[in-house]
Amino acid sequence: MDKFVVRGGNPLVGTIRVSGAKNSALPCMAAAILTEDEVTLENIPQVQDIETERKLLASMGAEVELGYGRAQHRTTISCKTLSDPVAKYEIVKTMRASSLVLGPLVARCGMARVAMPGGCAIGGRPIDLHLKGLEKMGAVITQEHGYLEARAERLKGAHIVFDKITVTGTEDLLMAAVLAEGESIFENCAREPEVTDLAAMLVGMGAQIEGAGTATIRIHGVQKLHGVRHRINPDRIEAGTFLVAGAITRGDLIVANCNPAHLGAVIGKLQEAGARVDILSADTVRVRADGDLKATDISTQEYPGFPTDMQAQYMALATQCEGVSQVRENIFENRFMHVQELVRMGANIAVDGRSATVRGRTELSAAAVMCSDLRASASLVLAALVANGESILDRVYHMDRGYERIEEKLRGVGAQIRRMGDIFSARETAE
Repeated sequence: MDKFVVRGGNPLVGTIRVSGAKNSALPCMAAAILTEDEVTLENIPQVQDIETERKLLASMGAEVELGYGRAQHRTTISCKTLSDPVAKYEIVKTMRASSLVLGPLVARCGMARVAMPGGCAIGGRPIDLHLKGLEKMGAVITQEHGYLEARAERLKGAHIVFDKITVTGTEDLLMAAVLAEGESIFENCAREPEVTDLAAMLVGMGAQIEGAGTATIRIHGVQKLHGVRHRINPDRIEAGTFLVAGAITRGDLIVANCNPAHLGAVIGKLQEAGARVDILSADTVRVRADGDLKATDISTQEYPGFPTDMQAQYMALATQCEGVSQVRENIFENRFMHVQELVRMGANIAVDGRSATVRGRTELSAAAVMCSDLRASASLVLAALVANGESILDRVYHMDRGYERIEEKLRGVGAQIRRMGDIFSARETAE
């Protein structure tokens, strides 16, 4: 099992490039199900969840080519034949996004059989909002043996008000509605850039969608969609992680190939803490922190609020800020699993329900720590970058699900980090 070995103490200096957004790429790959034509996606990150999605689509009968050589960061998908519209448990058990194929499979094939999703153990992501929406659109849902099955001769447009804001629920039902008969109106929709990215791809395929990126989306169903070439958004969470990395190490880091417009909440908090953050261009941000940082409170919210996927990383930063920071997690009920590992490194953090109190600035010391989920892994890397000595991070396969070769990117800007048992070595040899 792969590990990271990180020696702290180096400020990060230079330019680091952001990959495409995993959380945009996964629904866009699922959207290829909606057409018999070929779909080409660019700026695809080379992360484990993308490989899992490739296996999932291929198991259904799709032809999926992931570009690792000259066509790096590109995938071509042909779903002309979908002989087995089933998302099998053995494929999707490690990935939460498996539920995203439910809507497009029902819309295209009239049925779908999907294993209950897996992924990070950060709390409930109830799929019931997907199911209630599909039932309003005319699908018949059954559940047995760990699988959900949905059937509909053709989905009907519906007026759906989400009980709570859900990103994957909005995306799943958006894909279902584009081929449904009549008009659908969705209210209380997620406004995340990943939803907007998916909608842009669907419009490029011939869908009729209005209001993506707002709380209300209107969809006029069409009979058929065609192929498209679409470029995936930059990963705003990876970009945010690197911005925090520059600040926590007191470095001077340029984060390139990002979208500053998607980073408002993170940039605002870094500036409040005393970091210097400059937007250099439409796709480049510079962060500097050459003095003391001060404690700031964060409270996670749906976009455009402070993202839950940045909470763990910001908590690592808070350990290096002067004063007391309050961290409130409003999205997931079990997203403080990184706390005990940060405490092992010397952090002073107390958890009370969904709130954590971080007292800084504390001197962190190297330790052997365990990665429990994707973003917790990132927080431990950040902490290790400033800890005294050499830390060993176990179970970094969580990191590989969503960050593309992060150790290589960080090494390029001065971090002392290496992988033990590199899972990419075989691929690199093949290239």
